[in-house]
Amino acid sequence: GIATHSLALLSDAGHMATDVLGLGMALTAIRLASRESTRRHNTFGVYRLEILAALANAVLLFGVAGYVFYEAAQRLSEPPHIASVPVLVVGVIGLAVNIASFLLLRTGAKESLNVEGAYVEVISDALGSLGVIVGAAVMWATGWAWVDPAIGAAIGLFILPRAWRLGREALRVLLQVAPESVDLDAVSADLRGIDGVVDVHDLHVWTLTSDMEVLTAHLMTSAAVDSHAVLDRARQILGERHGLHH
Repeated sequence: GIATHSLALLSDAGHMATDVLGLGMALTAIRLASRESTRRHNTFGVYRLEILAALANAVLLFGVAGYVFYEAAQRLSEPPHIASVPVLVVGVIGLAVNIASFLLLRTGAKESLNVEGAYVEVISDALGSLGVIVGAAVMWATGWAWVDPAIGAAIGLFILPRAWRLGREALRVLLQVAPESVDLDAVSADLRGIDGVVDVHDLHVWTLTSDMEVLTAHLMTSAAVDSHAVLDRARQILGERHGLHH
């Protein structure tokens, strides 16, 4: 991208680089969280490292998009000479790599939400490479240098919604906001409806890390009730009706 003066190629490279970095940080966090030694001093584990990695990735994506928009504004007024053929070649190579990744992740995406997230990112990266190819082909055929910064800005716009969504979800987890998929009123009502339960308070639901929701609550029971039976029923209801297993 630097050698060819192509902003479209640089923006696509930046998008793919942040994806690789984000996946690498997430993988590192998962490996650390699985170590037994980390559990001795962190009773919840270090699962939040994955969320911190996601937030860092979102910040990087915003940085890439901001740089691309700034450069696009500068280049649209004075488009530099761009070597369209090398850009086209690199774009094709990038698309080929994304297609290979797509095929590798396709099966695993059906079994793991984390792999499914990587699968979706590969698809978005492939679209970016496709944009580079189209832009390079148009420049090669017409000589219109303004096409490159326009494609670069389009890729930047494509990045922004994902960066916003990723950052928002990471902040929701770090601020311990209740998951949007959980109806707190329904959870409370179901717990109150258990035979022998007279009150429910200190109800807290939050996300520890990706796809790991946690609930704590204090159930008050009448004196004659078997508290173990109440606990078993509460766990059953929370798991079956609300997907809360921890």
